[in-house]
Amino acid sequence: MKNDHTLIIGGGIVGASLALKLAQAKRPVTLVDARPKRDDAHWQDKLSQRDARVYALSLASIGLLTDIGVWQKIAISERKADYSQMQVWQLNGIGELKFGDDCADNKSTDNKSTGNKGTDNNATGNNEKGNEGSDTPKLLGSMVEPTVIEYALWQRLFEDDVSDYLTVIAGHKVMQMDWLGSEQGYRITLDNETAIEANLLVGSDGRGSFVRRQAGIELDTLDYKQTAICCAIQTAKPHQATARQAMLPTGTLALLPLADITDEDKVNPQHWQSVVWTLPRNQALELEIQEPRIIADKLAAASTYELGAINQIESIASFPLMAQQARNYVADNLVLIGDAAHGVHPLAGQGLNLGMLDVQALSDQLERDFARSGGKLWGANQTLRTYERMRRPHNSLMMHSFSALNWLFAGEFAQLRPIQQLRNEGMSRVSKIKPLMRLFAKQASGV
Repeated sequence: MKNDHTLIIGGGIVGASLALKLAQAKRPVTLVDARPKRDDAHWQDKLSQRDARVYALSLASIGLLTDIGVWQKIAISERKADYSQMQVWQLNGIGELKFGDDCADNKSTDNKSTGNKGTDNNATGNNEKGNEGSDTPKLLGSMVEPTVIEYALWQRLFEDDVSDYLTVIAGHKVMQMDWLGSEQGYRITLDNETAIEANLLVGSDGRGSFVRRQAGIELDTLDYKQTAICCAIQTAKPHQATARQAMLPTGTLALLPLADITDEDKVNPQHWQSVVWTLPRNQALELEIQEPRIIADKLAAASTYELGAINQIESIASFPLMAQQARNYVADNLVLIGDAAHGVHPLAGQGLNLGMLDVQALSDQLERDFARSGGKLWGANQTLRTYERMRRPHNSLMMHSFSALNWLFAGEFAQLRPIQQLRNEGMSRVSKIKPLMRLFAKQASGV
């Protein structure tokens, strides 16, 4: 008798996306979310506020959300900010990288060393006309607030076409996990003493994963000794659908487009951005205690006034930066996805996108091997090991690449003249190689 029941622990974006993916394939799935039950009034209250955080969704992530019927709801809400260009530069160096519009504007200049970006159109990557000969700029991705994605997922979880296969349990924590053997899988016990059994147990419960710890899977970590300060800002100049990142000696500074949510915003659009400002931990602590106006002025200066002065600043928060990787993604009848399996530096905004690629790879492999077994084997060891071989090396490469970039630009060693010259020459050469720039853009899009 077949047993294709999947139990997912963790109802965040990655876990809920996998639940919907499996339910759409008519596989029975139970999703357990420790967070309290939320009604529509709760969501509307959350959505009435601008979130300083934003996810840079790649085209691959957008494709997955479209497949499970979630992206359509996000698009209708108009709470997304599409971007068609990415701009990367370093302070006190030459070379600037621009992705998008076929990379036509990539050039090596020394403008960034003085903060002089030339005219407004050149400075902000004006793409109103898009590519030469094209009326529409090519989409690279979309910036969406976490609450917007979560609300769309919450709505979709309870729709009729998936409800026959999907059970959602909210407001209860997993207290115990028991492995019953490879034929039966796992039994979990919740804090209300409810017991649930499933052939496959999926840990999607974040960086501090209970599932990972109970399975005895060890974790490799790297403390960057940096803190990211997040906030939402309104700038004097519009962002013009461009995601920006300055590589500073103290760490990266990202300026990411935010959706316009008020009538006033829509009259004068594209002036709100989400900021992720990476600083050494002691500098971040000193900055956090300052008045918001002082933080805004220091932030504008750090960006060399790329978008002019900062008129408003909201929702200032911070979090320490660490990278981590589970030594194994799988065990008998158990698999880890998303932050439970890996966490990367936010400098490229790829954390959630890597988790969504986990979802796609795992669901595809589960379905493929289930069909090959004649509908008998769901979440077999061979299936899970194949998923691990697909995803762990890729995620490791991304994690170490981001760490290397952070090391190359931030800190005392990065400011030594030979390292500066290496960076300058590298950015200058890379910016002139269009096929390589297109490859980087493709990798960032996840397709």
